[in-house]
Amino acid sequence: MSGALARLVAERARACPYVAALSAGPFGTVTTYLPGESVPGVTVRDDEIEVSVVASYGSPLPKIAAAVREAIGDAAGGRRVNVTIADVRALKAVETDERGSP
Repeated sequence: MSGALARLVAERARACPYVAALSAGPFGTVTTYLPGESVPGVTVRDDEIEVSVVASYGSPLPKIAAAVREAIGDAAGGRRVNVTIADVRALKAVETDERGSP
């Protein structure tokens, strides 16, 4: 169940405006490890869900965190949702990353 939930949380968080990417954090500490795969940027615990994002420049960071919490919504199943803004990227850097060009 936590694997499916972690993937759903990651999908919803990435879909939020001004979320450029998810971040595993230092040393990969914000990651759900599953057999044969991992979900970086999301950790699901019994009482909380931790999400670490890279924001794109242009919106107040508290609004981005609130949007991520709202997007996760009912999927949290009553767990507290903690959102960390791990980094902020310039819009140009985000656009370049999405095209795959340096």
